[in-house]
Formats: sequence, C-alpha cells, structure tokens
Amino acid sequence: MSIHANIRQICSTLPEGVKLLCVSKYHTIEQTQEAYDAGIRDFGESRAAELEQKALALPDDIRWHFIGHLQRNKAKNVCRYASMIQSVDSLPLLITINSVATKQMDVLLEIHVAEETTKTGLSVEQLNLLFQQNDLFSLRNIRIRGLMGMATQTDDTAQIHREFKQLKELFDQLRRTRFADKPYFDILSMGMSNDYEIAISEGSNMVRIGSLIFDGQNE
Repeated sequence: MSIHANIRQICSTLPEGVKLLCVSKYHTIEQTQEAYDAGIRDFGESRAAELEQKALALPDDIRWHFIGHLQRNKAKNVCRYASMIQSVDSLPLLITINSVATKQMDVLLEIHVAEETTKTGLSVEQLNLLFQQNDLFSLRNIRIRGLMGMATQTDDTAQIHREFKQLKELFDQLRRTRFADKPYFDILSMGMSNDYEIAISEGSNMVRIGSLIFDGQNE
C-alpha cells in the first residue's frame, strides 16, 4: 500500500485523544512530504543533521520531535528546529537545553523500563532523585510535558504490557504529585510500529510509528 493508505489504516485504529507521531528518521524528504500530504503534521527525527535538512526543505507548519539520544553539543541546533525533545535523560541535558533554547522548549523525560541495557533513559530511582535534589521548574526555558519510553523488543506480550503499565503508573503518579498544578504535563509517548496497540491499551496518548507508515510492516 502507499504511504497515504498506510496512514489512513493506522489512523483508523487510533482511539480519540491518541496522537500519531510519524517517525520519518532515515526516510527521504520525498517520503516525508508524502506523509505530510496525507495530513501528518508531527514528525520524529533522531539525528540533528537530518532534522535540520528536512526542516529547511519541508513545510513550516510541521512540528518536529527529536526522539533520538541527544548529545549536549547538538542541543542548540536541535532547539532551533524542534517543537519538542522527547529523549531527555539527564539533568546536564536539561540544563543545556535551558541555556541554549531561544524559546520555551517542550520536553519529555525518557524513562528506561525495558530489560534491554542498550536502551537509554532514566530509571525510576534516578527520576525520583532528580526531582528530590533539583528544582526543575526553575529552568524557565524548559516545559516538561510528560514521559517517553520504550518496551523490551520481545514476543512476550505480557512483558510489554507490564513495562508500559509501569510507565503509565509513573506518569499518573507524577501528575498527582509534582505536576498537580501544571496541566501542561499531559503527554505519555509510548508505543511503536510493533507494539503501539498494546501501548494504547495501557494508556499511551502518543504513538511513534515509522515502519508501518513507510514500509507497511512492523519495525
């Protein structure tokens, strides 16, 4: 099927209130334009240079999300083009973004819930310590919009459910406590091409899908 048909098929499975983030990383400008023409406005990139190239070539109303591991020396360039950075995994990175952003930058805190050590993100313990030891709300160029995470790549769907459930429980806990008076904390980004339906069943309201859109198959 075409990119347009793939998007239409995926959107038909998304409940109201769940946003589709089209993961355009590693795909061409022409393919990304085709997804845009199909109605997508939120796109995800994981490399600073590719983000810049596409942002300069594609329509201005695209909302670019940076979803890859972000090196601090690339933060300034990413902040120039991104609407949101979903992969913030340390206090030094938060401080760097705050210092180089020319406008208030929306970010998600990346949480590590998978068993795979290759995946990045804060552990639950590190996240709690981060809030206990730092006033993150004093970073005026940062707005923490929610959490992002990835489940283990496995055929064990029960494990995937458990990991997404853990992330949703953490999200809800933060909304009740540290963000109780901050209604902008409202995004839980979890679920990709191979597990997005499980993520939605566990409370995700943003899914990051690439292969199903561009290749018509799971990642």
